[in-house]
Amino acid sequence: WYCYEYSNDPQVRAAAEEMTSRVEKQKYTTSNHDVGFIINCSFGNGYRLTHNEAYREVIETAAKSLSTRFHPVTGCTRSWNSKKWQFSVIIDNMMNLELLTVASSMTGDNSYYKKAKSHADRTMMNHFRPDGSSYHVVSYNNDGTVEKKCTHQGQKDDSSWARGQAWGLYGYTSCYRESKNAEFLRQAENIAALIMRRVKTEDAIPLWDYDAPDMPQTPRDASAASITASALIELSTLVEDGQIYFDYAKRLLKNLSSEAYLAKVGTNQGFILMHSTGSLPNGSEIDTPINYADYYYLEALLRYMKVKGLNYK
Repeated sequence: WYCYEYSNDPQVRAAAEEMTSRVEKQKYTTSNHDVGFIINCSFGNGYRLTHNEAYREVIETAAKSLSTRFHPVTGCTRSWNSKKWQFSVIIDNMMNLELLTVASSMTGDNSYYKKAKSHADRTMMNHFRPDGSSYHVVSYNNDGTVEKKCTHQGQKDDSSWARGQAWGLYGYTSCYRESKNAEFLRQAENIAALIMRRVKTEDAIPLWDYDAPDMPQTPRDASAASITASALIELSTLVEDGQIYFDYAKRLLKNLSSEAYLAKVGTNQGFILMHSTGSLPNGSEIDTPINYADYYYLEALLRYMKVKGLNYK
């Protein structure tokens, strides 16, 4: 869909429509929180660009499905069903809230927005440390109290997993855009400051965890960089003086677009970016291409072009 938005090419649109149709059944998914990602990135963009009413129905149905995971006592949407935790909420879940706010705007049903705001409020309260960094996982007891704060994909429980910080930055930036709640803006700016302060690498593409040792063999996470770049460009447009955010995002995009990270056509299994890290502690997707790295890279480029007044040609 972003390639279509860049190019207005009908062949690209046809490909986007075909790929989007493949995930339509996910609108009924109630077994995980990522239905927000899955539907909003595909059908959400499709509806925004084509106003296809069939896409609107998918978005509304998916929002109903995601809402089944909301627990009024904890005030959050449940992330995983794992018995390892009573009621797990991961920082990634901030990315699923946009589906609820979009559905709220579409339908006029304010209950979706209230669920999203509640989740963002509780996450702000319990996931974040004073320095602006976040835990990956917060598990709640049935009475809404916190059972445990820990990590699943970061280096250690109290470390700053790079993509987790990016999810938080992006999530609170979009929450502010939808709500104009100043607390969400302040939270996004706190996370942005943390990221810019803690990065150790010369090219600003973060190590997989901000607390990981800065050694040549420590994997980077290009996906964290692309999500951060996209979020910072949007954040730069929402504040009076956003140049510091725009300049940092531009640096990330420039370095992601270098030979060190941008794959040559016909290589890298067809993916755009190299050197992302999915879940190092679990031995999964280490130094590899990942689809959401490409997605947010394209989104960041598009946002950059819009701010600069550039067209595709």
